[in-house]
Amino acid sequence: MKLFGPLYERALRWAAHRHAERYLAGLSFVEAIIFPVAPEIMLAPMVLARRERWARYAALSLVFSMLGAMVGYALGHYAFDLLRPLLAQIGWAGRLDALVAELGADVRSHPWKAFWMLVLAGFVPVPLKIFTWASGIVGMPLLPFIGGMLIGRGKRVFLLAGVIRVGGERAERALHRWIEWIGWTLIGLVAAVIVYWRWMR
Repeated sequence: MKLFGPLYERALRWAAHRHAERYLAGLSFVEAIIFPVAPEIMLAPMVLARRERWARYAALSLVFSMLGAMVGYALGHYAFDLLRPLLAQIGWAGRLDALVAELGADVRSHPWKAFWMLVLAGFVPVPLKIFTWASGIVGMPLLPFIGGMLIGRGKRVFLLAGVIRVGGERAERALHRWIEWIGWTLIGLVAAVIVYWRWMR
């Protein structure tokens, strides 16, 4: 069943829309707080459509991700107890509690230890928004939080945009050819992570 090919084609059309930059900014902002769809799904086709703007698009996504991260931090710091029932319903409570305990220990021992967790967050199977909330809950100092988020999210968006900028049409052809395999592989990985967290831990 073809699912990701049509979605990718639609993302390409959205990326060519005259308000595409606003959509990317909004998606980047909301995703850092609660939305499950990563902004890269719009960033990639936008760079393919206008390769000369790769750095502009990556910077736009990063800036609004940082603004969203600050909102997530504030919500974690000031509204966690009120929102706990909702977080439990969407399945975040267990992971968030575990991460809060780990971050809290790191902050107490040395706040820059938590900074490195945020730098590496883009390569672990935990949504970045979980880190923003957890950082606010434990009261992580703002300087290492902002620095860690800036590097952690920045390396993702600039690396992706840069690779597509260099790859150009070859990257686009490869995406068209392998998008179904890539999409279903990612779903399989997410399912494996869920199984691991629910039953193995």
